[in-house]
Formats: sequence, C-alpha cells, structure tokens
Amino acid sequence: MLNPINLAFKKAKSQHRPALLTYTVAGDSTKKQSLEILKSISHHADILEVGVPHNTPVADGGQIQTSAYRAIKNGIKMNDIFKIIRDYKKSKNPKPVIFMGYYNMIYQYGENNFLKNCEKSGVNGLIVVDLPWPENKIFSKKCKKKSINFIQLLSPTTSNKRLKSITKDSHDMIYYISMLSTTGGKLKVSPKKILSNYKKIKKISPNKNCVIGFGITEKTISSFKSTDGLVVGSQICKEITRCLNNRQNPVINVSKMVSRLRKKIS
Repeated sequence: MLNPINLAFKKAKSQHRPALLTYTVAGDSTKKQSLEILKSISHHADILEVGVPHNTPVADGGQIQTSAYRAIKNGIKMNDIFKIIRDYKKSKNPKPVIFMGYYNMIYQYGENNFLKNCEKSGVNGLIVVDLPWPENKIFSKKCKKKSINFIQLLSPTTSNKRLKSITKDSHDMIYYISMLSTTGGKLKVSPKKILSNYKKIKKISPNKNCVIGFGITEKTISSFKSTDGLVVGSQICKEITRCLNNRQNPVINVSKMVSRLRKKIS
C-alpha cells in the first residue's frame, strides 16, 4: 500500500503541479492556535511539515527561530506536540504530516518510544536535520518498519557518488536544500541553477519524489513548477509573527497566504 506521503505526490502529479509542503512550528504561538493553523492550511497544502521547537536550531534562520522560541516560552513539550498531531488527524480530510527537528529530541525521548508515539499520533515522515547519511542508516530502517518515511537531505555540495548512495538508501521522498544557508535566506542562487541541480538528482533517482526547500516564497515559487514538490516555511513563520505583532488572527492570514501559494503553482 502506498503511504500517505506518496499518495499526496501522486495526486499533485495527476493535477500537473508540484505538491505544496508547508512548514509551521508546533505550538506557535499557542498549542490551540498551532492546531487551528494546521487545520486551516490543510485546505490548500498537500503535506504539512511540523517543526519540533529546539533551543539551538542550527539550520533555522531568524523567522523559524522566533516561532520556536515563542512555542518554547509557552511551555510546549514533546507530548503536547504528539497531542496536536493526534487532534489534527481527527479533523476532516487530514493531510500527511512530517516532523522536522533535531536528533537530540529523539535521543532524549528514546528512539523506540519516539517512533511508537509517531506511529500512534499519525506522523507519516521524519526529517532529522543533524542526522546525515550514513549515520542515519539504522534509524532510517527503524522508521521504515513503522511505515514512517525517513527523509534524506541533499545539498548543492553533495558529491555525485554520495548522491547515488543517499538516494538509493532513501525512502519515497528526498529533500533538496536549494542553497548553502539557514532557512529563510533570500534566494542567492538562480532558479535555473537550482533546477539544473534538481534535474541531476532526478536523473539519478527518477522514482523518488524530490522536493526543494530553502528560499521558496510567494515571489519565487512559480519558477519551480516543474518539480515534484516545494516547501514554504520561513515566509509562513514570518506571517505568524507579523499577525501577532499587529494583533491580527494568524489562522486566517496564514491560510490566505497558503491559498495564494497554491494558486501560483496550479
């Protein structure tokens, strides 16, 4: 049976467009609001990436860090995050959920315990930023046994040899980091160059769904219509911050933003 992540890509392909992946931080700015945001963006996004707040997020830029600090300040814990996902999965037509975070949180929770709770809550995939290949091989196999998609990361500096090994070992989905920077940076590389690297990955591994993340915004998203999927994160986190600063409702505004993003790639 195809897992929900694979099905989401299949559906997007049948509509001749890339899948839209959104990233929000669990518990930003409150547990309740975080759940409401997931439910509202579900109408427009294909896959929801949910960030697990971390106090030293090395790969994340300012926008995501601000979101994570807000959630941590409000006392979010791992069990609260699992509850948010469980509650979200009870909503009407839920989308696949991918956790994105750091290995420390998994290690502290205990790998087996963490995966058991992922399975129970309805988490469909995992991105562990600081657990690269080949160090992630054993953990990746554990994920596969639980039908959780372990998502490998590739970057512009990944050598061809390494690229082949990582894609061969990867599950259904691969994440291509478009440029060497933290999240939320301006697109420092031309879309043409990013797409040329992307095509190289697809040539090596045509059957895996490859998404592009970092630097994808309302301004840049339509340049990447030919891809399998696109991840928008920092722009959404920035919008939540703007709404909170202006005492507006982030649920409505973020939903409108995701709707606009979807229209640009449809």
